[in-house]
Formats: sequence, C-alpha cells, structure tokens
Amino acid sequence: MNRKNLLLFPIFLGAFFTLFSQESQVFVHEDKDFQDALALYNNQQYQAAQTIFEKVKANTKDYETEANSAYYSANAAIRLNQRGADKMMEDFVERYPTSTKRNSAFMDVADYYFDTGKYPYALKWYRKVDQSAMSYADEERFNFNMGYALYTSKNPKEAESYLGKVSTSNKYGSQAKYYLGYIAYEQDDYEQASARFDQITDPELLNEKLSYYQADLNFKLGNFEEAIAMAEKQLPKSDRKEQSELNKIIGESYFNLERYQEAIPYLEKYRGDRGRLNNTDYYLLGYAHYKQGDHENAIQQFNKIIGGTNGVSQNAYYHLAECYLKVDKKPEALNAFRNASQMDFSADIQKDALLNYARLSYEIGNPYEPVPQVMATYLEKYPKDTHRTEIQELLVDSYITSKNFEGAMQLLEENNSYASKETYQKVAFYRGVELFLDGQYEAALERFTKSLKNAENPNFEARALFWKAESAYRLDRFEDALTTFIQFQSQPAGRSLQEYETSDYNIGYCYFKLKDYAQAISHFAKVVNATQIDDERRNDSYLRLGDSYFVTSRYSLAQSAYEEASKMNGPERDYAAFQKTLCIGFLGNNDRKIDGLNEFLTRYPKSALRDDALFELGNTYIQANQESQGLQTYDRLIAEYARSRFAPSALLRQGLVHYNASRNDQALDKLKEVVQKYPNTQEAKQAVATAKLVYVDEGRVSEYAAWARNLDFVEVTDAELDNASFEAAERKHVEGKSEAALRAYQDYIDGFPNGIHALEANFKLAQLHFANGDKERALPKYQTVANSGSGEFVEQALTRVCEIYVEKQDYQNAMPYLLRLEGLAEIPQNRTFAQSNLMKGHYKQNEYKKTLEYAEKVLQAPQIDDRIKSDAQIMIARSAMATGDEDLAETAYQKVKAIASGETAAEAWYFDAYFKNKNQDFEASNVSVQKLAKDYSAHKQWGGKGLVIMAKNFYALGDAFQATYILESVVSNFSEFENIQAEAQGELAVIKSREAERNSSVDPNQN
Repeated sequence: MNRKNLLLFPIFLGAFFTLFSQESQVFVHEDKDFQDALALYNNQQYQAAQTIFEKVKANTKDYETEANSAYYSANAAIRLNQRGADKMMEDFVERYPTSTKRNSAFMDVADYYFDTGKYPYALKWYRKVDQSAMSYADEERFNFNMGYALYTSKNPKEAESYLGKVSTSNKYGSQAKYYLGYIAYEQDDYEQASARFDQITDPELLNEKLSYYQADLNFKLGNFEEAIAMAEKQLPKSDRKEQSELNKIIGESYFNLERYQEAIPYLEKYRGDRGRLNNTDYYLLGYAHYKQGDHENAIQQFNKIIGGTNGVSQNAYYHLAECYLKVDKKPEALNAFRNASQMDFSADIQKDALLNYARLSYEIGNPYEPVPQVMATYLEKYPKDTHRTEIQELLVDSYITSKNFEGAMQLLEENNSYASKETYQKVAFYRGVELFLDGQYEAALERFTKSLKNAENPNFEARALFWKAESAYRLDRFEDALTTFIQFQSQPAGRSLQEYETSDYNIGYCYFKLKDYAQAISHFAKVVNATQIDDERRNDSYLRLGDSYFVTSRYSLAQSAYEEASKMNGPERDYAAFQKTLCIGFLGNNDRKIDGLNEFLTRYPKSALRDDALFELGNTYIQANQESQGLQTYDRLIAEYARSRFAPSALLRQGLVHYNASRNDQALDKLKEVVQKYPNTQEAKQAVATAKLVYVDEGRVSEYAAWARNLDFVEVTDAELDNASFEAAERKHVEGKSEAALRAYQDYIDGFPNGIHALEANFKLAQLHFANGDKERALPKYQTVANSGSGEFVEQALTRVCEIYVEKQDYQNAMPYLLRLEGLAEIPQNRTFAQSNLMKGHYKQNEYKKTLEYAEKVLQAPQIDDRIKSDAQIMIARSAMATGDEDLAETAYQKVKAIASGETAAEAWYFDAYFKNKNQDFEASNVSVQKLAKDYSAHKQWGGKGLVIMAKNFYALGDAFQATYILESVVSNFSEFENIQAEAQGELAVIKSREAERNSSVDPNQN
C-alpha cells in the first residue's frame, strides 16, 4: 500500500540551528550609519536597514564596510522578496571576492529559504556553498538541510547521501533516520525502513509519527498481529484521515489472518482515497462477507467492482458469480462467470468460470452469443477435459433448445459421435416441422426424408411420414401425399399419435384432389362418423362429402351431407346452404330451388356467394319460363356485383334471352355491353359470335364487319385451329409433362394472342412457371389474367400477383392489386390475405390510421390463424408506438406475446421488458429480457435492445457491475446495429461518470 500522499507536514528546524552564523568577533565601525543599519537589520526592519546600507555603500571609502553593506543590503532584499534579490547576492560575491562574508552569503541565503519552506530555492544556494570552508556545526546543519531539501524535491537517492552523513549526529540523528526510513518506506524497502525506524530514540517522533508507519510496515512485511497492535495503539491519537488508513491496515491484517468476521468492521470504516474506494477495497469487503456466507452483502460489494482487468477482479467476478448462484440469480451469475472466463490471470478460475458459463448458457439462454457457440468454444479450448462428454451433450441439446435445428443437423452430420441416430432423427424431424410452418414445403420434405433415413424411434418415424405427406400435399403432389399418408396409417406407432386422428381426413382430401371421388367419399364418411375428430374437420368433411356426391351426380346424398354441414353452423354454412339448394334444382324441383335461393339471399347478406346465387337464380327463372324475373335478377347481379366473374355471363344471358325471343335490338344492346365492359373475356368473344348471328339474321353483315373491326381482341381465325392448339397443350398438362406443356401453352399464346382460350392459357402457363419456382416469368402471365377484369381465373391470378410482389416487399406495385383483390375476392382467405398485406403496405408508407383500420378488418375475419392475428396485433402495436399511444401499444404487444412466434414474438417480449422498465418493475423486466435471450436468441437485434433495458434495470436495482458489464458487452458484440451500440455507449458513459464519484478505479472517460 502506497502512503506517499500521507507525508508529511514540514518540519521547521529553527530549534536545531540559529538563523545566522556567529562571527568570531563583533564588527565595530566608526561609522554610526552602518551601526544603525545593522541594528535595524537585526530587528528585522529590513526595508529601513537596506536604505541606509545602500547609502553607506555609496559613500564609504572602506572596502570592508562597502562589502558588508552590499552583503546586508542583498540579504535584506531576499527577505523582502524583492525582484532581482538573487542577482544582488550574486553581484556581491562577484564584486567582493575577498570578503569574509563571501562563503557565509550562500549559506545564509540557503538557510533563509530553507527556514521559510522554499526548498527548491534553498537547494540552489546550498549547491553554491564551499563545504571545505565550513565549521563542523555548519557542516552538520548543511548536510541535514541539504538532505531534507532534496527529499522534499523528490530526489530520494541524493537525499540519502546527505542524510546518511548525519544519521549518527546527536542533534540531527533521529530526524535523519526518520527521513531515511521514510525514503526506504516509499521505495517499498520495508525491512530497511523498519530497521531505520527502530533506531529512532526521539520520544516526540516516536509518539507522534512512527506508530502509523510502523503499523503499515509490519503489515507489508506480513507481521499482521504486530500491525494490528500498533495501528490500534495509534488510532486514538490520529486525525480522521489517518484513522481511515489505520482502519484499513487493521482490516486487511485480519483479512490476511483469515479472521474475516473481525476484518469486516474495520474495512467498512475505511473511507478510501479522497472519499473513494477502489476495486481492491470492494473486493476485500466482498470476499470477507463471502467467507462468512453472507452472500447478499458480498454481492453488494463485489458488484461495485467496475472495469477491473487484473487478478483481483477475475477472482472477485468468479466469487460474485458463486454468490449470485447461492441466491438464485442465474442471469446475473451468467454475466459474472462470462467476465471471469474472459480473463487469463488465473488459468484455473478461467477454466472453471467458462465451464459454469457454458452450463448456465444452456440452462437459461445467452443474450450475447449463440449457446452452441459457447459449448464449441469450451470444447475447442479444453479438448481433453473430463467434462468433454457432458459439454458435447449440452452442445447438441443447446441447438435443440434454442430451436436451431439446422445447426444441430449440420453438427451431427460432421460429428456423428456427439449423439445417437435417434437424436439426429428427432432433430431432422423438428427442422422439417419448422420449415413446414414457414411454408417452405420443399425444404421440409427433404428434412423429413433425412429423418426417415435415420429411423430409430417408431413414434418419430410415423410422425415424419405424416408431415412428409402433408408437405407433398402442399406442393400439389397429391399422389405422393396419398402414398405416404397410407404408409403412415400402416405404422403401428402411428395409431397412438394425435396425427392419426386426422389421417382419414387428409387421405380423403388427396383422393378428392385426384378426382377419385369414390375413395374420397369412403374416407370423408369415416371422418364424419369418427368420435375423436374435431368439429371443424367434421364440418369440412361433410362439405367435401357433399361435393364428392355432387360431382358424381348423387344429388340426394349430396343434399343430405350439405344439410348436416348446415346444422353444424360452421364458417361455410352459406356454402352448404347454397349447394343444398343447387341439389334441389338438380333433383328437378325448380320452384323449391327458387325459394331456396331467395331465402339464401335474405339469410346471408354478406356471403361471398351472393353473386353465385343471383346468377343461379336468374338462370332458374329463365328455365322456369319466368323471363321477367330472370332478367331482373340478372340486372340486380350486374348492378350489385359489376366486378363479379358472373357479371359478363349475366349480360350475355340477357342478350341470348332477347335473341331467342327475337328482340334483336335489345339483344345487340346487351351483347355490345358485354364487349364494351368486359373485353378480352370469353363472354365477350361469345357475345361477338352471337352478335354476328343477329346481324346475319337481319342482313346487316357490313354493319357487323364495321363494328367487329374496331375490336382488338377479335381476330379472323380458324376456330377449329384455335381449339386444336389449346387442346394439345391441355393434353400435355393433364399427362404431367410439365416442360412440354410449358412450350405448348406458349406456342398457343404466340399463335393466338387474343384467341378463344388466351386467358386460360396465360393462367395455366403462369401456374407452371410458379410451380417451377420461376416467379419472375409467371408474374406477367398472371398480370395478363388479373388485368382482364373478370373471369374464372381472375381471383387466383390476382392472388398470385399479390403474393409475388409481397414476397419481394414491393408494396408500391402490390397495393393496387391488393385493393382489387379485397374488392372481388370470393374466397374469404384471399380477402383476408389482401387486407393483411394492405395493412402492412400502409404501415410501410407511414399511414398509421389506415394501418389500424385494416388491422381491425383482419382481426374480424373468420377462421384466421394465430400467425395472421399476431401480424395484425403487431401492426397495431407498431402504429401505436409511432403515434405515441403507448397504452394501446402495450395492450397490443401483450396480445402478440400470447400468440406470436419467431421475430414477432421476440419484438413482443422486448416491449414487454420495455414497458415493465418504464413502470419501474425492474426485476420483472429482467425476467422478460431473459425469456427473450433464451427462446429468441436467433433474433439478435431484439436481444441487443433487450440487453440495454436489462442494464438500466440492474443499475436501478443498485447492481453497477451487471449494468456496466452488459453495456460493455453490447458495445463489443452488437457493432452491426449502430443505434443499439450508440445507446449502450451513452448509458455506459452516464453510469461510469456516476460510479467514478465513489470508486477511484473507474475511469469515466474509458468506454
């Protein structure tokens, strides 16, 4: 311990020597002025004396009188602190080289400066003294004063040489030994210092000064009992500052004697340097509490150690981590172990800290680095360690618990000894499910296949088969899906799984998609009669059962199935009611069909099938010879649903009705309206063909030709060639020859750009490109269909256009198509898709009011899954934050947290921590950050933001170590996120500035 700053009040040495040397004889001069001046000088009337000495010097003719006058005048000038006084004395020595006062002049000036504490000035003049001309008494005084002046001027080596010359002096010996001892003390030569102090006999020095230094010397020499005794003896005689230092000596002595309980009161009384302790002081107190089992108080001391990079700090952080574990504060322990593991002052502590850091990372997650990386670091650093097997197992499990299944697969493929085939089987399965949920069905299929190749566990083998089949189904590979679902059903282990309950339902759908309706009926019948099936699938199975009967013309059975579906009041009850009414019509009862359709229109005012019902009702009226009602119904359809795919057909039907009734002018009006409002559609082309017949009937062929020439979608082509070319492409498509079909559809479009089947060919060509993953080539084909206005394929084409633009985050181009899709979508899922992405598009354009409107629309949609709900809630939350409505944001984020997954969930947990910090619920906020770190470590940006919140929480809870360590880690590990790094640096600067006020080890300017 360095005590340099404690020294030393100046020792005034006037008691040990006189101000001036005594002359051997009294100078007598006849000049009265000189004697008067000398009397004034001796009475310290220097100004008056100097005036007279200057007058005498100017007027006397006596050399000695002149020299003495110059001498005293210069001395007076020095004592009056006049400018140029030193020069006056130097001039005296130069002008009067034979004066008897020449040598004493230097000594007198030096002694004056020494007595007034101006030691650098004293040294300057002592160095001019001729030592060979001194008396013994003057020489002793000279050596002591010179030594002391050198000591005070920080020149201990030279000081020792002068003080050593008087160490045996009766007059100066004790003081010389004191300073010689102190010089040795300051140079950490404690044995020499102790030896010199022991030789001092002066009782004043012994009582007033030496007890403190001897106590400290004994402490530094390891004589702790003696240090305690001497320090306790000195305590009552000391001032406050020295008492603080003595308490430290006693406390540290007890500490080194491992008497921690006795050490604590004294260590607590130490006030530090200028009222500030340092990291070592906090360590001693913390460790003393730690050894007493008082972990809470140990933590309070250890966590004040900030920025330490030495062995003491490493030891402190390790014990701090142990204390945190004792009080079940594992996140805090993680940070402390990590810090200790990053220091190499003690290899044993570093290794054990890294081991515990790895274990805790696995247990609670790690906000700084991926948990598998922590395990890999340990294995790489200690490849032959006895804990190797344990860490290998934790490494594999860490990938799994952090849901990094792809990383786990890669690890096991490169190190198959780390785990069993069964572990790999499970990991591959979970990765497949993860990809499936993300809609990456091709990649999911590959992982399920890998899982099946390592089939060890029958349950996971069966589950992999099921989800492999599901993936194939989503890829429209219905035959593969069917084969695999049947294989799943044959697995004994599969029958005990939850997936088995839905297997007949899935197989039924495969047959349905393959148009094997007999088999579809068989399996959907099993589903509706099953006891374990949920109501949603039972209801859907009744519908598909009805559809299967319907397409095979078994209308009575279809009607019964639709009736059962209607009773369940499911989300598609309007569809069931509509189909049931169609069955009534096919069974020959048009009157009941008409009643049923009118009832449908009344009961389901918001149904997406209303345009279907109106069109069917109009057709039925016409079939029932109720022409007026039929035409009115068509008018209603066209007025209410002008963008419906049935609108052009309704207009066309009106034209045909008028034509069949020989109302040719009315027929032409309707047919031309079809062409005008819905050009390029199949209905428009049929309208042109029918109009041609009308014109021919009336002999107005030239009028027809003039009209038709202005229609750019009408070509004079051979209809048979058109149909033959399209049918060739269709045949290749049906046969599954995708590449040949691609070429054939393109050939048709090139040959018949406005042909009869042009829209259908564009749509099917787009579908083939899309299935091949070539979305850029699919897009313009889909746009051709989507921009046609209406028709069978418009909704599907619009949906695909939107999907492609949204996937590219190109909302500027997506928004117009999304608006159209929202307006004309008949399939509820498509409308919800449009609204959901309109919501996101408005958010990206900072249109928060519109964002909130669409979010509410999305949440009101029936049968939306949690992913869509969380998207809507996150948009509400973000928009609320952007507009300063944090109450709404907090509510929305709570809803997101309950249902979201992936990055959206990470965001929700961050804001959960944010709002809890804002509400000063700091410990609960930390729990949320830890949840974020453990379960969503892949989303580093939110983890980094969460760590800054955690640091604020810890500082508010009085844990400066945790706060600064976390912020320093963010600064080091999150450089790719400049905003997060800058916020961490700002918080760190504030905390260090505050901590520097009480901890002298903290540099507030070092981040």
